[in-house]
Amino acid sequence: MLTSLQDTVTLNNGVKMPWVGLGVFKVEDGQVVVDSVKSAIKNGYRSIDTASYYNNEKGVGQGIKESGVPREELFITSKVWNSDQGYESTLKSFELSLTKLGLEYLDLYLIHWPVKGKYKETWKALEKVYKEGKVRAIGVSNFNIHHLEDLLIDCEIKPAINQVEYHPHLTQVELQEFCKQNGIQLEAWSPLKKGLLLNDPTIVNIAASHKKAPSQVILRWDLQNKVITIPKSIKEHRIIENADIFDFQLSEEEMEKINSLNLNERTGADPDTFNF
Repeated sequence: MLTSLQDTVTLNNGVKMPWVGLGVFKVEDGQVVVDSVKSAIKNGYRSIDTASYYNNEKGVGQGIKESGVPREELFITSKVWNSDQGYESTLKSFELSLTKLGLEYLDLYLIHWPVKGKYKETWKALEKVYKEGKVRAIGVSNFNIHHLEDLLIDCEIKPAINQVEYHPHLTQVELQEFCKQNGIQLEAWSPLKKGLLLNDPTIVNIAASHKKAPSQVILRWDLQNKVITIPKSIKEHRIIENADIFDFQLSEEEMEKINSLNLNERTGADPDTFNF
């Protein structure tokens, strides 16, 4: 039973990662993201997820610095963007991310999307920075089963994480099963489907019976499905609310009701057809 924001899952290389973190996609660089990161850390969050593509690594780094929490207590994730993929350019992108964040190492570094013909070279670069001790774990994002199978054929180091769009309208059951069988931890981006699930009658009813917000029920559902979750918010009260999910449990029946809402519906691009 998970009891707090500091609870962790042990990844396939022994590194411990918090089950809940703060996502900062589309959070404006500068004071907005600095304040968002600081208020998350102040309220107990220890995991922050950014990416070079978000253009806010500088502000995230500033927020980390101003939080006053020792670096080793935090878990910081970034990602290499599509246009930077390939061996040498990934190494450069990684160093640039470290510089912008003002950090000496990352806890997790991900390939943002499976760029055809490039992600294997990119993965070799991730293996290199991992072996050099510049990052504690490496993984992928938006990889479908066939991408993972392709990578697993000849990678030296297995991905620790696959971060994908995951919410009650996109339950990714087969992908989750594949990851589980291969020791790859699933992580959810857009866990609240950009707010589109907050009025779903099933979720609203379950929330009312627990005296919780619909968002809290969805995030709890993530955890009980053994999926790491990184809800995004810039409002402190919402950051606090998103983390207040450790004092109740969904029954098996409630979990099933939420599982059955699946529509295989995405808010983001499909990893098989994205073109950016």
